[in-house]
Amino acid sequence: MATITSKTIFIQKLISNFAGPTPLKRVESLINAVSVRRFADKKVSSIKSAVIKEFNQPLIIETSENSVPLKKGQVRIGVHCCAVNVADHLLWTGLSETKPKLPFVAGFEISGEILEVAPKAEHSADSESEDEDELRVGDRVLALNKVHLGGFSSECIVDYKDVFPIPPSINYKTAAALADSYGTAMLGLARRARVQQNEVVLITAAAGGLGLAAVDIAANVYKTKVIGICGTEDKSTLVREKGAWTAFSFRNDKIVKGEVDKISEGKGVDVVFEAVGGEVFKSALECVRAEGKVIVAGFTSRDMTQLTLADIIQLPSFSLIGVSLFNYRNKMLPVYRRTILDVIDLCDQGMISPVIAEVFPLDNVNDALHSISQKKTTGKVILEIVPF
Repeated sequence: MATITSKTIFIQKLISNFAGPTPLKRVESLINAVSVRRFADKKVSSIKSAVIKEFNQPLIIETSENSVPLKKGQVRIGVHCCAVNVADHLLWTGLSETKPKLPFVAGFEISGEILEVAPKAEHSADSESEDEDELRVGDRVLALNKVHLGGFSSECIVDYKDVFPIPPSINYKTAAALADSYGTAMLGLARRARVQQNEVVLITAAAGGLGLAAVDIAANVYKTKVIGICGTEDKSTLVREKGAWTAFSFRNDKIVKGEVDKISEGKGVDVVFEAVGGEVFKSALECVRAEGKVIVAGFTSRDMTQLTLADIIQLPSFSLIGVSLFNYRNKMLPVYRRTILDVIDLCDQGMISPVIAEVFPLDNVNDALHSISQKKTTGKVILEIVPF
């Protein structure tokens, strides 16, 4: 029997990966396959991380020589890219609802290559997922690591259930921008609101990472008529380019109601996808039609809007639905995994494409956090840990 060498396996991967619907996709696949080989050949001698030593103080770049041993059901990933999210900024400032013990490494939305796989943990009957792929060393993956964090590092430990293979057509920057925003938007719009073609969908914070994901899915996958609310007019232009029917900047609640009434001919919208809170949330509620649906996916303003029962009763009868991807992970694991796998498949087909606002090297992680704090970015901010 012929010996199968690493070179043989690499050539086989090149042949299998050199596929795609377009010449551009085929070239991307080839580049990604070569990148995997280069990374696999490079022995990791030290781990480089951006560490939060104190809240609201600059992160410190540190190197470590020793990897933490894996536990059952864990995977070690060599991180290529990690998204910098609003949640990471809240962790850094100490304003997050959960405060990890200092010092710690933030970052939870990563992409990279598997370096090591521990034996699978035993699953209970109600949590086992048939969609868990068999993971192997060298696989290109994305991961959503909200349990352990650690993405602002060249190496990260993730639970098996939070790791998802990615095809050669999806590069690492795109992969790091997919799972959290698009998974949340898919759950809210497809599973909970069950949006239909030609329905009118109002999306707040439409130029942010989550908002653009919602616009992308609502407009380009489900063919709804999207109305986007943004902070500025230049952001509105981007939202329209992404596929929105129309978009405008938020100035006050009367303008929002007036614009929506004009666009919908006074009928209101079928679905509201809301992730801001505060006055924007109150304005959005006034725009929903009778028996419409309001999906609450976040509150980036940190304004915990107080609504009395009297306030709600005076509005048209509607369904108020909260959506949390992480809660699905903990309560309905198969749905969580299927949702993210569906998002990966849609991206592979070219039906959705995340907007990357800025890319920073790991050494410039503090600049990335500053960019998030300014609330001027459109789309995702990405840290590139291992550039190719």
